[in-house]
Amino acid sequence: MITLPKLTVIIGGAASGKSRFAENLLFAANKPLAYIATAQAFDDEMKTKIARHQAQRGTNWDTYEEPLAPWDALGKIDASSAVLLDCATLWLSNTLLGAHNLDAAKAKLFTGLQDFDGSVIIVTNELGQGVVPDNKLAREFRQQQGELNQELAAIADLVVLVTAGLPLALKGQLPQ
Repeated sequence: MITLPKLTVIIGGAASGKSRFAENLLFAANKPLAYIATAQAFDDEMKTKIARHQAQRGTNWDTYEEPLAPWDALGKIDASSAVLLDCATLWLSNTLLGAHNLDAAKAKLFTGLQDFDGSVIIVTNELGQGVVPDNKLAREFRQQQGELNQELAAIADLVVLVTAGLPLALKGQLPQ
């Protein structure tokens, strides 16, 4: 059994192993498990990805589907649970594409994280290491994602970069 910090951020590129690493940390905590899903299945590819993630996690999770308001789910989860919020990138995309007030939404997210008394792991994507996008919307999204990641990392107790399935602690120490 490991002890999780209050807030952990797992960051990495697409298909880097970040969700699997986060799930394994939560399994090792030996607590009730809660999953806050921000993905929305608009096409067959996303439906397949969601199904793969569900199968990978197994059935021992209380799942909350909150594509826009993960703080609402945090308000429903007992503090004895270990929580996985997967992922901040899809939440940001949902918020921006839905033309919601990003500053107000981020304020609610950060308040929800601060008010929750249990442990939360947030999975997020690193988007700033690739080619500069060729359109304004994609450049704006990349900028907002980078800023969100910096804000999450600033308040996190542990920040882990996952690449090729391998974790590297950027802030704090990996639980033993």
